[in-house]
Amino acid sequence: MQCFGHKIQDRNGLHARNAVKTAETARHYTSRIQFCFNEKSADAKDIFQLMSLGALSGGVLTVLIEGEDEGKAAADMKEMMEEFL
Repeated sequence: MQCFGHKIQDRNGLHARNAVKTAETARHYTSRIQFCFNEKSADAKDIFQLMSLGALSGGVLTVLIEGEDEGKAAADMKEMMEEFL
């Protein structure tokens, strides 16, 4: 299992545009990718679940990744989040 945190830099938080980019990135992997924020969790492959987290700018998302390609998935998710979120 891979686990890391990411502080949201986007001033609008986790909004529709970066939720779409997140889901698109996550769908490239067979691993289960879960985002957690303030006791809520969401499947990173589901745009609506991501947006329902209500993740705000300055907050920290916890990302949990488990599966056969978790190493590559974690590296790519970190890179995407640093650029878009």
